Amino acid sequence: MTDAGFLAPAAPSPGADRLYAEDVTDLGYVMESSRVWAHQPALHDGLFALLQQTVAAAGLTSRQRGVLVAACAAARGDAYCALAWGGRLAQAAGADVAAGVLRGEDDGLDDAERALARWARCVVGDPNGTTAADVADLRAAGFDDGRIVALTAFVALRLAFSSVNDALGAAPDRQLAEGLPPQVVDAVRFGRPVGG
Repeated sequence: MTDAGFLAPAAPSPGADRLYAEDVTDLGYVMESSRVWAHQPALHDGLFALLQQTVAAAGLTSRQRGVLVAACAAARGDAYCALAWGGRLAQAAGADVAAGVLRGEDDGLDDAERALARWARCVVGDPNGTTAADVADLRAAGFDDGRIVALTAFVALRLAFSSVNDALGAAPDRQLAEGLPPQVVDAVRFGRPVGG
């Protein structure tokens, strides 16, 4: 097993083995972020269980999650999640739309998706700078207060995941970048470079 960002390889454990096996089954390779989280697989599992709860409580579609994470990751400067979720958003909405969200442009999004992208950027950029008007925009886009809390928690938890990966040196996987539309790759001009 190779190094995990700035960390040594994780000691073998059932949790680490499961993370690696899931990656190989789903992707055909082990993600560098999984090598990082293999040091604490129970924390990974807990974080992702909580993320799933926020998705359900917010009633987010796959495309809406893609908008939120792509906008969040780009605003945070996290290349890894921007590439991964830019690719997912490209599958749901097209490569040009995904690249636009990564660049902070929301052409091709509907009103609710635009509100989500704006909110994600606000939460990342200056959570103390949000206003009642920002929340009112989400309400106008069809989100009630319970859903607003849940989708805000979703963005905050994605920030936590990105922060751990970035701080510990996890670089975007070469295999990930190679499978993406060029528009998405070209839009990600921030964060750690793609690994070897």
